Amino acid sequence: MRRIRLETAALYVTASVFLAFTLFPVYWAINSSLQTGSDLFKVNYIPSQPTLENYWSVFKSQPFGQNILNSLLVASLTVTASLGLAVFASYALGRVRFLGHRLLLYTVLVVTMFPQVSILAGMLELIRTLGLYNNVMGLALSYLLFTLPFTIWILTNFMRNVPAEIEEAALMDGAPPWQVITRILLPIVRPGLVTAGLLAFVAAWNEFLFALTFTLTNEARTVPVAIALLSGANQYELPWGQIMAASVIVTIPVVLIAVAFQRRIIAGLTAGAIKR
Repeated sequence: MRRIRLETAALYVTASVFLAFTLFPVYWAINSSLQTGSDLFKVNYIPSQPTLENYWSVFKSQPFGQNILNSLLVASLTVTASLGLAVFASYALGRVRFLGHRLLLYTVLVVTMFPQVSILAGMLELIRTLGLYNNVMGLALSYLLFTLPFTIWILTNFMRNVPAEIEEAALMDGAPPWQVITRILLPIVRPGLVTAGLLAFVAAWNEFLFALTFTLTNEARTVPVAIALLSGANQYELPWGQIMAASVIVTIPVVLIAVAFQRRIIAGLTAGAIKR
């Protein structure tokens, strides 16, 4: 009995340390965003004179509201395109047996191993050729390079774990393949769709290198680039308060989405690990 209590206490202590280590940067960002002037360079665990000046300054110094809308639009387009293409690709890879399907699946995985900088020049030339430079559509297209492969991998695992009898029964009843996918398989793999969609959204929301390279004006930039280009009174001065405030603002949508879909995300992560 005493051993069980010690193990439980050790578990709680470990979890508390891990939680504090994980949440302290978030707390410090919020704390710093509520301070201005010399207070930013003092160790104040609780702001002596909290203010929202940094939050107002972020929107006054540049079109930060437009940057947020750009990020939302790009991330939404990326998620929609990734899931739309991955559903049919994962159905083919997970349910249909054809020559080379395993090789094709691993080829999709290999694509994610290339660093972004290695394909940056080629993607820039493609974006300019298509006339999508400094355009949110160009960013959404380029983001498919790293969101589509892992989305296909996640959904392929879910498609493979769906009992074959369900699909066979629908086909015997006369349902065409596209109805089997849209009306039977998709509701079953919904947790996987939510999990893959959230991961794709976070990846597109936080992406920096392509957004910096493929945009030119403040009106077309996304929030990671807008935050990186924040400047103070001179080129050697960084407005740390505004940077922290902007970081807090852009974290809120991701947190809200994660909280709203937390049950489906957990179900997706656990269901994908079960092999039937």
